[in-house]
Amino acid sequence: MGGLSLQHPWAFAFGLLGNVISFMTYLAPLPTFYRIYRSKSTQGFQSVPYVVALFSAMLWIYYALLKSDECLLITINSAGCVIETIYIIVYLTYAPKQAKLFTAKILLLLNVGVFGLILLLTLLLSEGEKRVVMLGWVCVGFSVSVFVAPLSVIRLVVRTRSVEFMPFSLSLSLTVSAVVWFLYGLLIKDKYVALPNILGFTFGVIQMGLYAFYRNATPTPASKQVDGDDAVKVPEHVVDIAKLGPAAAVELNTHYPVEPGMPPPMKENAKAGISDKTMGSIDMAGKATHVEQV
Repeated sequence: MGGLSLQHPWAFAFGLLGNVISFMTYLAPLPTFYRIYRSKSTQGFQSVPYVVALFSAMLWIYYALLKSDECLLITINSAGCVIETIYIIVYLTYAPKQAKLFTAKILLLLNVGVFGLILLLTLLLSEGEKRVVMLGWVCVGFSVSVFVAPLSVIRLVVRTRSVEFMPFSLSLSLTVSAVVWFLYGLLIKDKYVALPNILGFTFGVIQMGLYAFYRNATPTPASKQVDGDDAVKVPEHVVDIAKLGPAAAVELNTHYPVEPGMPPPMKENAKAGISDKTMGSIDMAGKATHVEQV
């Protein structure tokens, strides 16, 4: 049997610990959404991380149901589905019209279209153990693609010589979570749970190493590019994936407000000599991208 079997007490212990860590990570964006609620504005935050996290949780629930003995994966990802749905509803409540339309499109594309296609293909093209194997590799592929996101954070830290966008507590939690879920997958002999967390552990260690190297370094202002209208372009969006358990937690924030009708503050402040780092703010909210995931 899987993680809840008394014949595998260590697997149950690691799975339970993974549930606790992952649940706390799902709650990490609460300060962000409290800020959205207080200001009645999304303040430039994007919905993509929460849509991706919802898709990840749905995918792992489907996988766990096919295996029939992965109760600990079902519990944490069911909680993730509920929490992410609430986040998305709050976002849609206060987002401007254009952001609402964009969120609706990616919800239909990813959570309805792509998930429905995966569901259909696995049901029609395979059966029994082959279906589990097929879906397992789909989950692994999605997990790997999500884990590529922290590369943008790592590149930003190296370019700016600043760890402002990469808190040590977040990197540590990613590493610990990856180890816990890897051991859980290893003990229940589920390579589809274990394999993605090797990559999660690797990125966690790299981030902690970068933090130790740059934490006392003198920050370098991010480079600016000027277009034909002399507008200053801030660095690319920073995406942070918190890999904590079988669901993905992602946190993403733009460096500047994107509410319609608001004048871009970067242009005026750039002339005053204010750096991009001063202008930008990235809410790491204790954490993922949620994209939390196995």
